[in-house]
Amino acid sequence: MFSLLFVTTMLFTACTGSQGPPGPPGPPGSTGSPGNDGEIIASSAFEIDITFNADNNFSHTENYGFVVLESDVTLVYILWDTIDGIDIWRLMPQTVAFNNGSLIYNFDFTQTDVRIFLDGTTNFATLGSEWTDNQVFRVVVIPADNVDGIDVSNLNEVMQSYHIESFEIK
Repeated sequence: MFSLLFVTTMLFTACTGSQGPPGPPGPPGSTGSPGNDGEIIASSAFEIDITFNADNNFSHTENYGFVVLESDVTLVYILWDTIDGIDIWRLMPQTVAFNNGSLIYNFDFTQTDVRIFLDGTTNFATLGSEWTDNQVFRVVVIPADNVDGIDVSNLNEVMQSYHIESFEIK
């Protein structure tokens, strides 16, 4: 019994020793600058006022002006209404049904820009100015790996979750 205890004690104490030298430094972050361990997980946002017409093919493309990662997601909200001074924002796409077809406010995005455009089956040239002129959009770029558990249809929740306090006006 004593021999077994002695051997067990020797095994545990034989495995301890001084700490070895530190390992080599890891690769630099994707920004490559000292002090950065990679990209900062942050959100960027801006607001844009667009008038859709035949001259711009009922479309507008806007460069972000900041770095967008492959894993980022772009969300676009349209100012749908204002009730008692409170802005009502809706996540796009948004569809409006008319007797002669439908209008869809839609968007697509790349790592360098976002394109906001009219889609649908109605004749865009016959739309009233309330549907085409001075349409206000908020564009929010967020890290895709942080989207779970957030109601992205709610702009206020997205702003709070990503600490967005203001929108750059473009």
